[in-house]
Amino acid sequence: MDLAFLLEHVAEPHLAAIFGLLVGAVFGFSAERSAFCLRAATVEFARGQLGPRVAVWLLTFSTAVIWVQGARLLGLFRVEEARMMAVTGSWSGAVIGGLMFGAGMVLARGCSGRLLVLAATGNLRSVVSGLIFAVVAQMALHGWLAPLRQELAALWTTPGGRNLDLLTAFALPQGGALLIGCGFAALALWLARANRIGVRVLVFASGVGFAVALGWVLTFSLAQQAFEPVSVASATFSGPSASTLMFFLTDNPVLDFDTGLVPGVFAGAFLSAALKRRLKFQGFDGESQMRRSMLGAALMGFGAMLAGGCAIGAGVSGGSIFVATAWLALLCMWIGAVITDWLVDQSAHPATA
Repeated sequence: MDLAFLLEHVAEPHLAAIFGLLVGAVFGFSAERSAFCLRAATVEFARGQLGPRVAVWLLTFSTAVIWVQGARLLGLFRVEEARMMAVTGSWSGAVIGGLMFGAGMVLARGCSGRLLVLAATGNLRSVVSGLIFAVVAQMALHGWLAPLRQELAALWTTPGGRNLDLLTAFALPQGGALLIGCGFAALALWLARANRIGVRVLVFASGVGFAVALGWVLTFSLAQQAFEPVSVASATFSGPSASTLMFFLTDNPVLDFDTGLVPGVFAGAFLSAALKRRLKFQGFDGESQMRRSMLGAALMGFGAMLAGGCAIGAGVSGGSIFVATAWLALLCMWIGAVITDWLVDQSAHPATA
C-alpha cells in the first residue's frame, strides 16, 4: 500500500495515530453492534452451550484469520515483521498470564476490549474496571509489578530470540492458514444458523475481524515507508490502555498507533450506541460486585502484560498470524474462564447456572 502522498502531508507519528483511530473506530462500532466478547463465549461454553456468543466469537476470529492471511498471500503484509513475532515469546507467561486473564474477565464480566466498548455506552462499572486494568497494566510494564512479570516470563521462553510461527513449525503450505480460517468460519456460520443469528450481527462480527486485519496492513505499510521505526501491530488493549493513560499523565506524550486505538474504539462504540439509542448510565449493583470487578480488572491487567496480549491482542490479533504463544495464551484464557465460572458463578447459583 503506497502511503507516499499521506506521508508528504502528515507527520509519521500523527499518521500512525490516525491509523489507530481508524482501526479503533471500525473495531468499536462493530464490537458494539455484534456484542463481541470472549468472556461471554467462554461462559456459554462452560455451561454446555454453543450459543450465539460462541458463534460471534468464532466468526470474528475466523474473519481475522482469513483477511490477514489473504493480505499475506497478496503481499500486503509480512508476518515476520510483526512486533509480536519479532520478539522472544514466553510459554510460561502465556500459561500463567492466560489463566489470570481468563479468570479476571469472568470476575469483571467482560474482557478488556468489551469493557472499553461498554464504557463508551455509559456503563460506569466498565469505566472503573477499565481504569484499574490500565493502571495495573502500566505497573506490570514499567512499574512495581514489572520485576515479577519479567521473572515469570523468563521461566520458559521461545528459542532464537523470536516467537514461534506455527505455520512454519508444522510445515503447512502457504495457503494452509487460509483454509484453517475458512474451517473456523464454516463452524461459526453453522452455529449462527442453529442459533438464528441475524445477518447484521454476522456482518458486524466480521467487521471486528476486519479491523484486526486492517491494523496489521496499515502499520506494516507505514513501517515500510516511514523514516523512523514503526512497530507493526494491530488491535490490542493491554499496551495501548497503558500508553493512553500515560499520554495524559506525562509532559512529553508519545503519539503512535497505540494512543490512537483506544480513543478510536471509544468513539466508534459511542457512535454505534448513540445511533441505536443505547446510551445509558449504569453503576455497580452493590459492594460485592464492585470488589469482584476490581479484582477481575487487576488480574486482567497483569495477566495481559504477562501473556503478551489480551483477549483481542493475543486471542485475535496474535492468533490471526499464528504466533505460537498467542494461541497458547488464548487456550489458557478459555481454561481460566471456564474454571472460574464453574467455581464462582455456577457453584453460587447452581439452579440458574
